[in-house]
Amino acid sequence: MTKLTLLQLVLSLVTLVLQFTRIQGGALQLDNSNFDSIIGGNELVFINFYADWCRFSNILAPTWDEAADKVREAFPDDGRVVIGKVDCDAESSIASRFHITKYPTLKLLRNGQTSKREYRGQRSADAFATFIKEQLKDPIKIMEELNEIQNIEETKRTVVGYFERQDVPEYEVFKKVALNLKDDCQFLAGFGDVVRSMHPPGESIIAFKASITMEDDAFIGSLMSYDEVSIWATERCIPLVREITFQNAEELTEEGLPFLILFHAPDDTDSIKKYTALVQGELADEKQNVNFLTADGVQFAHPLHHLGKSKKDLPLIAIDSFRHMYLFPDYNEAYILGKMKSFLADLYSGKLHREFHYGPDQETTEETAQIADNSDTTNPNVKKEKPTNPPESSFKKLAPSKNRYTLLDRDEL
Repeated sequence: MTKLTLLQLVLSLVTLVLQFTRIQGGALQLDNSNFDSIIGGNELVFINFYADWCRFSNILAPTWDEAADKVREAFPDDGRVVIGKVDCDAESSIASRFHITKYPTLKLLRNGQTSKREYRGQRSADAFATFIKEQLKDPIKIMEELNEIQNIEETKRTVVGYFERQDVPEYEVFKKVALNLKDDCQFLAGFGDVVRSMHPPGESIIAFKASITMEDDAFIGSLMSYDEVSIWATERCIPLVREITFQNAEELTEEGLPFLILFHAPDDTDSIKKYTALVQGELADEKQNVNFLTADGVQFAHPLHHLGKSKKDLPLIAIDSFRHMYLFPDYNEAYILGKMKSFLADLYSGKLHREFHYGPDQETTEETAQIADNSDTTNPNVKKEKPTNPPESSFKKLAPSKNRYTLLDRDEL
């Protein structure tokens, strides 16, 4: 049997499975026998990872099947979209592959690749169907005139493609990248005479614009390579420093990395710029170990209260390790070369945790010792302070709720 014949057979089996599911109704049951062929053979696969013993999974099950029927009716063409489900107890290898830590977990796969963000919206059949419709919309704005670039939102990161025609393979790669990053960047494209002045004859170009006022950052790799274009665009569309909000806090906590957070006043843009420059200049190599975030100190007043601070103390920098919060001692020293790097090193080594529980390590400074010597420990009217534990993490409370998911045990950071 030739490879081509085998491929045709596999595709035929996938088509039969999908047709059978349409007859039966509800979501497609995925297992090791059909999982890879289904996710590889469809533009979108929306999956409910569940467990039969989980109360929340059982509540969702009929709604999920109803949503599958609605989506199938709206998008009947083969290869477009599948609503599936995985029994994580029966298919533990699939659950492990997708790092499932709670039930039910809803993940979207596009062209076989997992979306960075889980679905966290309303759990109704209509909401699921609307979500799928939004995902299938073309995220690229086609330019009719070149000066439309000047009308892009100043605050939005933008990737612009200049192509000879819309049917060139480079544009297909551009579309796939745009679909995966449409929540992080806006994508524009122009063709033919409209963008003739922006690229050499017969050669396509894509470029990143951080803002209207900044120069283009042109891609210099192969526009035929999805991986190269995707890596390049991802590095530019997803910034090193992100803002944490109540809308994305759950998503950020699930990334599992400690937070280094700048708390700032709502109108304080200068401290954000300084912090971003610090991270980009000194701490970029730590991005695999920590999430660099900014937070509105008025909206996130509760974490400040845990640190014994209020909005009058802004700006300030702290670490949230999901066990405790650690305040950087003196904000004015935060931008001294090496200080923040040392603060992170103390987190990794356990020194911050150790010193909060047991006091400073042996290398106590003379200044600290002098302060201790001058403290009044004999006056009975002075309340003696016992060593205190560091404040508990505030942001772990914004992680997935036990009122919405069954959470699996995992080691605390």
